Amino acid sequence: MAAAAAEGLAAYRAVLRAARRTFAGDRLMLAESAVEIRRRFEEHRGLAPGSDEAARALSDAREAAHFITHMIVQAQRAPSGSFVLP
Repeated sequence: MAAAAAEGLAAYRAVLRAARRTFAGDRLMLAESAVEIRRRFEEHRGLAPGSDEAARALSDAREAAHFITHMIVQAQRAPSGSFVLP
C-alpha cells in the first residue's frame, strides 16, 4: 500500500474511532456519523497523492477526529427528565 493511501486509511480510521467513542450507546448518531464520514472520504478519493488538496483533506480529517473527541458531548436523559453528562 502506498504511503499516501496508508495515511488516508489511518485518518479515516481515526475519525471512525472518535465517532465510535463519542457516540457509544447512541446507535442513530453512530450510524449517521459513519455514513457522513464515508461520504466525505469518498468525495476526496480521486485527489492526487501529495497534492495540496490531499494534504488539506488529511489535515481536515485529523481536525475532525480531534473535534469529535474533544468538543462533542453526548448527554444522557436522567429519570427526572433533565440531561446529565456521563
